[in-house]
Amino acid sequence: MNGKKEPMMDGRQFHVRVRGVMVLLAAVLVGFLWVLYDLQYVHGAEYLEQSRRKIAKTETVEASRGQILDRYGRVLVGNRASYNVSLDTSFMGEERNAILLRLLEICREESVTWSDTLPVSRSAPYVFTAEGAYGNLRKYAEKMKWDGLVPTAEELEALQSAESPALPSAERLLAKLRETYQVDPALSDGEARDLVGVLYELALRSREITWSSYVFAQDVEMAFIVKVKEASLSGVSIDTTTVREYNTSYAAHLLGRVGLMDSDEWNNIYQALDYPYNASVGKDGMEQAFESYLHGVPGKRAIETNDQGKVVSADDNWKIDERTGEPQAPQPGCNVISTLDIKLQEAVERALADGVGALKSEDTQGAAAVVIDVNDGGVLASASYPTYDLSTFLQNYTELANDPLNPLFNRATQGVYPPGSTFKMVTAIAGLQEGVITPTDEILDTGRYTYYKDYQPQCWYYRQYGRTHGKENVSEAIRDSCNIFFYDVGRRLGISLLDEYAQKFGLGEYTGIEVYESKGHVAGPGYTESLGQKWYDGNTLPAAIGQENNQFTPIQLANYVATLANGGTHYSAHLLKEVKSSDFSQVVYQYEPEVLNELDLDPENLEAVTRGMLMVTQPGGSAYSYGFNTLDIQVAAKTGSAQVSSATESNAVFVCFAPYEDPEIALAIVVEKGGSGSTLSSIAVEILDYYFSSGSGMETVEGENTLLR
Repeated sequence: MNGKKEPMMDGRQFHVRVRGVMVLLAAVLVGFLWVLYDLQYVHGAEYLEQSRRKIAKTETVEASRGQILDRYGRVLVGNRASYNVSLDTSFMGEERNAILLRLLEICREESVTWSDTLPVSRSAPYVFTAEGAYGNLRKYAEKMKWDGLVPTAEELEALQSAESPALPSAERLLAKLRETYQVDPALSDGEARDLVGVLYELALRSREITWSSYVFAQDVEMAFIVKVKEASLSGVSIDTTTVREYNTSYAAHLLGRVGLMDSDEWNNIYQALDYPYNASVGKDGMEQAFESYLHGVPGKRAIETNDQGKVVSADDNWKIDERTGEPQAPQPGCNVISTLDIKLQEAVERALADGVGALKSEDTQGAAAVVIDVNDGGVLASASYPTYDLSTFLQNYTELANDPLNPLFNRATQGVYPPGSTFKMVTAIAGLQEGVITPTDEILDTGRYTYYKDYQPQCWYYRQYGRTHGKENVSEAIRDSCNIFFYDVGRRLGISLLDEYAQKFGLGEYTGIEVYESKGHVAGPGYTESLGQKWYDGNTLPAAIGQENNQFTPIQLANYVATLANGGTHYSAHLLKEVKSSDFSQVVYQYEPEVLNELDLDPENLEAVTRGMLMVTQPGGSAYSYGFNTLDIQVAAKTGSAQVSSATESNAVFVCFAPYEDPEIALAIVVEKGGSGSTLSSIAVEILDYYFSSGSGMETVEGENTLLR
């Protein structure tokens, strides 16, 4: 060490360093002030809004449903803009019950109905209802460990007949729900029932599908929306969507309805198809049958909300598909072109209603009529009386559901009726084909059939007039509907062959139509014994004339006659003609006629039967005087009456095809307790007159190359 000291910093250097530090601090301060100025003044509003935003979820956006059109391109069902109310409890917090109570109050003020699937009556006395998704309620009760609160299927059936302290009660379930959901004890029973219904739905969805948002009410009016907006209810959103718009008041049973799915439908059907829980789906009719075409592909949108749960992002904030790089906007459903001619449908419904009214019978409860294309099985019209208007279905549902005439029931495809004498063509064809008779063989009508000692039924003509038809061949027997002729042919054939031919014509079998249908059944030992009764050989006699346990749907009768008319080709009945893309630019699916079976009918035998049907509408035939003489075409027909609940009450049945040469359509009409089938001839004449006189005046729809009649 040299012992020298380091020189000390002089004053000038010190001041230079201090000034440098101060300049640096000043620069930092200026930068800070600039950032603060930018935050507060330049972008203050923007940053404030961003601070209030958050990405709440990815929302599935339902695609617009495709349209349903008739065969000539007339739009029967389309869409219109609408507003739905959705709930998301994640934004409600501790105010959940209060928010929902206020929302329910607004609903009552504006007469708005809301979604409530809790299977308990909405008003006192509180009971378990016959409708409802009990499977979901039982599953929910099991998870909540609520033993004995929800009835089993057997207990529910017992509750329908009588209350029992030993069985679960709706009152006890409601009390448990009030406790679970912390419902204010001061609420009235009615208010509490409404609230727990909504809370149950929210809880069910949350547990079943981990989804808290759901459509609370659909297609609400602007007055309701204004009140909801004014109330500023957190977690309550108004969504723009579309609802079905009906351009016709006809064909309600065929077109069907759209509605929100219940939990059972989602669990059992639509979850596997990747449907969002809030999706609207077809409930019945073509809406349900062609759901896969009409539904479209949902879109996915990123939803930004503020801390009140209000959506603040743009409507087109679509998520990007990672695989394709394309926005996941919804793709509209395809358009379904049906086989219906809506103008013909209108004419059939009017004729049916007028015809029933003209009977002036208080006993007549309902009716149905079906028109089928004999060359491919396409349903041109199908009417069920009484009917309803789809556009007012929700408003009138209670009245419709309680109507003793059951207008919601599709008699054309689901009603089963004895065919009466319209079955005699089956017996005739079977007898001819099996060689039991020939077209020229005659059978003597003795008035009473005496083959069996203990069972000797009469011909209707002998019973009514005390006379007989004398000797008749098969064509004459069809014209005169001679029971003795068909008793004898049926006995000689036997019930097995009768049933075999009936089934070949599609009687007692599903027709294949896409909407709900009943199967019906042919008479025979199998069905009789299933009822705990014994079949006797003599039962074949009434079976051969369409009585006994023969029961068929009107659409089966129409398709059976269509098979006769076209020479023996049994087609599947259908409502689908083709499917086109949402913009009508492409054919997505073209229906091809489906042949269920072929009957190898001898032309001579077929001609003998159809000639007998033609004679029914000619001079001397039972239907001639009802207006067939006024038509420009020849019609092959058969009338029938089938005894029902008493000796004096009969269903009226009528079938026909036209024209006789080169047939186009087959028609079947049934009127419950309508008496003689001849009385339905005027209904048939009105329908046929419309069909064959309205072929002119077709016009082309530009851009779609379809026709309008």
